[in-house]
Amino acid sequence: MKANKMKNLAIVAHVDHGKTTLVDGLLSASGSFDERAEVVERVMDSGELERERGITISAKNCSFTWKGHKINLLDTPGHADFGGEVERSLMMVDGVLLLVDASEGPLPQTRFVLTKALEKGCKVGVIINKIDRADERISEVKAEVEDLLLELATYLNIEDFDLEIPFLYASARDGHASTDPKNWGKDLTPILDLMVSDYYPSPRVVEGPELQLLVTSLGYSPYLGQQAIGRILRGTVKKNGQYTLIAKNKLKNFKVTAIEVFDRLGRAQVDEAEAGEIVILSGLDEVHIGDTISAVDKQEALPRVEVEPPTVSVHVSVNTSPSSGKDGEYLTSRKLEEFLNEVCRQNVALKYEGTEDSKVFILKGRGELQLGIVFEELRRKGFEFMVSRPEVLFQEDGDTKTEPFEKVVMDIPQDCTGPITEKLSIRKGIMEGMVPMGENRIRMEFIIPSRGLIGYRTVFLTDTRGEGIMSSYFLGYRPWVGPMLARNCGAIISDRMGKATSYALFNLISSGRQFITPGMEVYEGMVIGEHTRINDINVNPAKEKQLTNVRTKNKDENVILPPVPPMTLDFALDWIDSDEWVEVTPSYVRIRKKVMQQNLRSVVRKGG
Repeated sequence: MKANKMKNLAIVAHVDHGKTTLVDGLLSASGSFDERAEVVERVMDSGELERERGITISAKNCSFTWKGHKINLLDTPGHADFGGEVERSLMMVDGVLLLVDASEGPLPQTRFVLTKALEKGCKVGVIINKIDRADERISEVKAEVEDLLLELATYLNIEDFDLEIPFLYASARDGHASTDPKNWGKDLTPILDLMVSDYYPSPRVVEGPELQLLVTSLGYSPYLGQQAIGRILRGTVKKNGQYTLIAKNKLKNFKVTAIEVFDRLGRAQVDEAEAGEIVILSGLDEVHIGDTISAVDKQEALPRVEVEPPTVSVHVSVNTSPSSGKDGEYLTSRKLEEFLNEVCRQNVALKYEGTEDSKVFILKGRGELQLGIVFEELRRKGFEFMVSRPEVLFQEDGDTKTEPFEKVVMDIPQDCTGPITEKLSIRKGIMEGMVPMGENRIRMEFIIPSRGLIGYRTVFLTDTRGEGIMSSYFLGYRPWVGPMLARNCGAIISDRMGKATSYALFNLISSGRQFITPGMEVYEGMVIGEHTRINDINVNPAKEKQLTNVRTKNKDENVILPPVPPMTLDFALDWIDSDEWVEVTPSYVRIRKKVMQQNLRSVVRKGG
């Protein structure tokens, strides 16, 4: 059976290729915005962190009507670290619109989302975006996308793969699209027409009156409580009806107190919904992603949501530093575990577990960016906590130790190839290809252990003067390549508690880059800078100038110190080594040694 006059589609793309901007344009072109309302840019990026960073972190739903069809549209994240959001979003749709930059072409995340879409049998339409770029190479990008689709179809052994894939050419920012790259359109109507065409199937449903729905997302309403989001595969759900929640280890009957469907950018309450519709159900006390909601008299569980396993882990601890309790609201391990439990319920790509130390937990995820977002949210909720260096998850293949590897693709200025090659070779990277991209840019491809990329993004932006684009995707597990230093420089460590002085910091300029400014409180074991040499050094940043009554020819001079940028959580997680913690409070980010007493730790650093 098929649900008529409805399309469930997702927009997928690599990060910064214009997905959310295109959704803005489609909502506007379909008349979804109130003419009198003030519309902000990237309206689907509703989270505070999403608007600050300019990236989509969690998948969002919206809906609109066009030519008598209701279109449920999902805006998915573009960064590989949030691939779990893409995987579960694809379970609610029957087709995808693949967005590709007219200059950059298909990149690693493009391959990842296409693989997942083809595995689930989704129809694929391609939009080549940003055709107004001066460095566009539309014909080459189209050929690259076709080659990628054919390669993936062969890899997945899809026998009846349809190569007649529609291509559209657009500028989401300027609001036009067409079927001919040489003749720009006047609006985004061609994309809307493609979405309601026969190319994309109506939602596939199973015949029968008994409800069957897979929970693929969670929500919460202050008025309605816990909510479950998913697409109805079979039957009809009715308000005040009795249904069964099939969890991992138990069955529980409940009454649906409210049914909502997506309506433009908001939601609308309905009394019932039929198969094919994406609904938000209320009335459940506790529900997890992957649970099935079924009819009471026909309790059949659907296969649970399975996403690719985590590859990176960090230790998260309550704050045990001398400055603990001075800034945050939540300090206990109980509150910390409650937060981690909730965030793992909301995101199936995250896992957490306890350790022998009741104050320390292990959080596992897809990458350091995904984990950094979790910690930034934790910080903004008023927590004080500590985070260790992200570590890759090793595996044993018989007697062989294996580790995750990634393929890295970089678009960089032509004169930056030397520093990039040098830095990645130190991190055990092997170059696989290098091709020119226009007149002044080069695309380089490397195979590298995942741990070699931890902490590299900041170095990459420095080496390319902020002009480089780097992306990667997971290749699988390969034999361990040996010990590797997290960074090639040591730490400058405070050897006592006190307040940093200008006099002491001025005399430490030659030792390396500093992380603190005069007047900041320091304690023994706190990292105050980056040493110029490979090993650590203990110093006294609170030393004051000795004053005497004897006047000399050299009178006091005004001390001028180099500027120190504010310490950020992203930089700290990139920078630290395995013997250090990042101390995070609502107002401060500090770096400290795990062993704080200088007589109990060595200044000699070893790779791991």
